[in-house]
Amino acid sequence: VQLQACGGGLVQAGGSLRLSCASSGGTFSNYAMGWFRQAPGKEREFVAAISWGGVRTYYQDSVKGRFSISRDNAKNTVYLQMNSLKPEDTAVYYCAARSVSYYDTKEESYNYWGQGTQVTVSS
Repeated sequence: VQLQACGGGLVQAGGSLRLSCASSGGTFSNYAMGWFRQAPGKEREFVAAISWGGVRTYYQDSVKGRFSISRDNAKNTVYLQMNSLKPEDTAVYYCAARSVSYYDTKEESYNYWGQGTQVTVSS
């Protein structure tokens, strides 16, 4: 499975971005998907995840109400809509796939990773 993330960029605080992660080489609907991020000098952390059918989602507390994860299994793509962005959201964002139906917040439970896309939020 190959994952290709895109959609990052530079945005002012309060703005929005939508990240996309396209999957190839596997049956996308068989994977739970997650988004993680890593800020400079910090460890990578969980952001959001979605079950393989898209029914169940889960978010880190700091992004609840601002970020929304979704997926389109027909397009083999998972999205992360980010609204009301804050400078502390600045990080490299990674998508990841887990070859089971249910999501997890631990990065070691994900089998495949995308290359990351930079999100920079200016104050």
